[in-house]
Amino acid sequence: MTVSSGRRERKKAATRQKIADTALRLFLDQGYDAVGIRDVAAEADVAVTTVFAHFASKEALVFEQEEDFERRLRQAVTGRAPQEPLIPALRREIEAMVRHCAADDAAPIWRMIDRTSALREYEESMRLRYAESLATAIAADPGLSRTTTACRAIARFVIDAYALAREAADPDAALDETFQMIEAAWAAAKG
Repeated sequence: MTVSSGRRERKKAATRQKIADTALRLFLDQGYDAVGIRDVAAEADVAVTTVFAHFASKEALVFEQEEDFERRLRQAVTGRAPQEPLIPALRREIEAMVRHCAADDAAPIWRMIDRTSALREYEESMRLRYAESLATAIAADPGLSRTTTACRAIARFVIDAYALAREAADPDAALDETFQMIEAAWAAAKG
């Protein structure tokens, strides 16, 4: 049964990736607004219902790795070494994410997102969800005794640092500046 289950999961993951890759190629070639879900399904050779079984919306096709982003943020909190300070662990993860987004092959995708209001709105809603998820992970850590408000504020600052660095001409300088402020805010929240 395990073999069958593993094969099924691999097949589902391959189908999901095929749909996402197809959608992204079509969006970049023809423009996001010019491509519909039916177009993606036809090009990927799957049913429209299959697209929706893997992705909740057209916008989600562009951000197909959003679950990984959210998981990585939580892991930066929960997976850090004992006694490792929180803010450096979060900064390391945000730096890695910004490097990924600043790669040459990601530039056309971010230009499309920046030009498309539906994608910008979707990204903003994702950032709010990420901030809440990150705040929950921070608040759940017994070694990080801060108020719920402090945890939520720091989480939002971290998510905003990512967005600011991604858009900055000098992402490293933007991260240096924002994480100095985040570190100071975290220290001040200890009271």
